[in-house]
Amino acid sequence: MNAGSEDPNSLRNEVFSRVFDENWASVRRHIECVVDDDAEVTELVSEVFLVVWHRLNPKKPMDRTWLLRVAERALNSRNGRSTTRLTALDAVHQGMSGESEPPDRAERARVLRALGVLTPAERRIIMLTYWDGLAVGEIADLIRRSRSRVRITLHRAQRRLRAELGLEGASDGDG
Repeated sequence: MNAGSEDPNSLRNEVFSRVFDENWASVRRHIECVVDDDAEVTELVSEVFLVVWHRLNPKKPMDRTWLLRVAERALNSRNGRSTTRLTALDAVHQGMSGESEPPDRAERARVLRALGVLTPAERRIIMLTYWDGLAVGEIADLIRRSRSRVRITLHRAQRRLRAELGLEGASDGDG
């Protein structure tokens, strides 16, 4: 059997499985940043991979950035329902302070208030950095902005957060 006569459904299933296996955890974690209810998280992750299945081109499979964009659209279509996960606040606190211990309730409240002084764009870049662990280039691809714009926004947000949290002497943590 030559390569041209391979079963296209078999190839499609194989590519989908690979995309799913390589990206499921990242997509789920991204959604968990916003959604507290595990059943809703599972539903939204399923929606993302349903889109993948319908749009999959086995010769050019989707990358993580594309999948996170779909996840963002799914999150935005939730009709304004929003909760902040404690673990997301913990990730920001740990990233900003350099501490490995999770913060107590009072410190989480401080982080939440500090995030409130940021613009929506700054908050989004902070969460993509500390919660999703994305690099500046990946964030730029995801939100379709230049790397320099993302870097400037990230540094400004970090400065504002450090000031709000009383961490003026702490480093950016990004070398």
